[in-house]
Amino acid sequence: MPQLPLSKVSLEDYRQQEQTAEFRSEYRDGEIVPMTGGSINHNRIVRNLIRLLDTAFLENKNFEVFPSDLRIWIPQYRRATYPDISVVSGEVVFNDDRADEILNPYLMVEVLSKSTENYDRGNKFLAYRSIDTLREYLLVSRFAPIKN
Repeated sequence: MPQLPLSKVSLEDYRQQEQTAEFRSEYRDGEIVPMTGGSINHNRIVRNLIRLLDTAFLENKNFEVFPSDLRIWIPQYRRATYPDISVVSGEVVFNDDRADEILNPYLMVEVLSKSTENYDRGNKFLAYRSIDTLREYLLVSRFAPIKN
């Protein structure tokens, strides 16, 4: 028996679901994709990177650092993602006047995991490159120590 195509979810239904969801999901042009939870080490790396970025941008008030709860909307791909860290230069530009979804990241950081590394380096990066304001995309490995 042939499989019926999955019905697509509207962006508004996705947004409403995200407001009360226990776990976050990405939106990929009508498909809702649950995100994996971060390990304790993942969260430690993100915390430390936020501290470093906040310190680096302390003198330049033009930049603002945000943790992973701020959603990025990518219009060209009709995709909503939650990078581990995003940095905005200048005023934050909200999508559809939403306080939880922005259009203008300057820098995005992803801490790689075994389950997300290929996506972070591949299709997600392809979508991120369509954002006009994006200048830097930083991938951080949890598995490869920094060598001096």
